Amino acid sequence: MHRIEVTSADIAASRFAISPLGEAMSALRLCAGQHHSAALAPWLARAREGYLRLRRAEPAVGALLSLLRRNGYNADFVQPPPAGVGLTFADELAAIRATPLDQARRELARNLAGHRTPPAYARRIFEAPDVVDRIADAIEAAWTVLVEPDWPRLRAVLERDLVQRAGQLVTYGWGAALTDLDPRLRWVSDGLHGTIEVRGQGDDQCALAGRGLLFVPSAFGPLITYTEPPWPYAIVYPARGVADLLGPPPAGRTPEAVDRLIGPSRAAILRALAVPATTSQLVAQLGTGLGNVGGHLAVLRDAGLVSRTRLGRSVRYERTSLGEALVAVRASGSTR
Repeated sequence: MHRIEVTSADIAASRFAISPLGEAMSALRLCAGQHHSAALAPWLARAREGYLRLRRAEPAVGALLSLLRRNGYNADFVQPPPAGVGLTFADELAAIRATPLDQARRELARNLAGHRTPPAYARRIFEAPDVVDRIADAIEAAWTVLVEPDWPRLRAVLERDLVQRAGQLVTYGWGAALTDLDPRLRWVSDGLHGTIEVRGQGDDQCALAGRGLLFVPSAFGPLITYTEPPWPYAIVYPARGVADLLGPPPAGRTPEAVDRLIGPSRAAILRALAVPATTSQLVAQLGTGLGNVGGHLAVLRDAGLVSRTRLGRSVRYERTSLGEALVAVRASGSTR
């Protein structure tokens, strides 16, 4: 079991970030079967044709996948840590392209040591003088095919999760921020101090010692902890609300009870509020008009299914206990 010792001083030093490039890498690995997500099976089925075309058209994509390992060192330049919330994919890709060739070769050699032997075509790419650009091109192709079409709505979901998690950490402390982060993660409190325990992430222990923790929500990736440079101490964790966006049942399904009761548009909004959101965030997530979302929110609020809270210039909506109960009703009439 991996253990991370934290104190109350680490709260102020903790940061939150979103990594578009990290999402491209995680989506690629999900399509390749390097990790799994039952909730995203519908998205995976839709993405499969594009992924297979990508593999045929870009040999460097296969080379990149042959390089990656689950429990072991991966070349640092391939996926540098995000430096902030507002980074674009282009910003992160530029950092990869700026990697000196000698650094890339050292990291690739370390990555491949003890790893399975890559195919001959992949070895030729790793030995090429333009290996950095070819790997960057592969990541860019994965982003374009797998992530970019959904990115505005995905970003809205990630930002919502990030804002709520940051608020919980600052207001209520580590226990609240880590609640429901992932089933493999457990918070063990010891007064003002405590330990984050993570199953399946090795068997070692480290202390933040005032350096704080970097939280990175992900739509496609599994839980990952980082405790070695160049990453700061970090946790990449599955964001809430992603399955509602990327994993709807296929067309032709029997409508759920909530759809039949309040209509599919209002039901979609209610489901999207698994994480509290502003009107503009819901517009970005659902891909519909501002007036449409605003009108439905007004009806849901009048019915007692959602509540609203003003935070500075923004108004955030969240489900009430009645709204929570309603979305839990299955088509058969049973509860989850």
